[in-house]
Amino acid sequence: MRAGNKWKAALGGAVLAPVVAVALPASSASAHGYVSSPPSRQAQCAEGIVSCGSIKWEPQSVEGPKGLKSCSGGNARFAELDDDSKGWVVTPVSSTTTFTWTLTARHATSTWQYFVGDRKIAEFNDHGRQPNATVTHQVNFGDLRGKQKVLAVWNIADTANAFYTCIDVNVG
Repeated sequence: MRAGNKWKAALGGAVLAPVVAVALPASSASAHGYVSSPPSRQAQCAEGIVSCGSIKWEPQSVEGPKGLKSCSGGNARFAELDDDSKGWVVTPVSSTTTFTWTLTARHATSTWQYFVGDRKIAEFNDHGRQPNATVTHQVNFGDLRGKQKVLAVWNIADTANAFYTCIDVNVG
């Protein structure tokens, strides 16, 4: 290619690059939140306690449509979070336990929900407020005892999505 043609090609690329960038769909942000204490499955992956796939690098990214009941939030990339036989560390807790969320992007929040199986054990309504970088909730397990898998859900106020995290506990 001659020098004149190289210059024209470079100029054409420089002109087209901004147009292509604007025309491409924006990807969703890869930072949001997860339960860090007691250590959720995502936290265990991030800390290398359990061997996991890409969730190790982005424990805060388990996002899916509201209303799901899966640890992966219906996200195939994080399906191993749904595998109960993976060797998750079970944390001993009391009948009333503090759950701490670590948020890397703070979204306006409708509710925080906690489930054991199909049973909702707690819900906290933030009425659309934007939370701090760390959020804690006191959750009472009621009559539940022994090994339990808690599904914690952060419902975002201004989108159709929620963030999902599972925590394996032994309620004493």
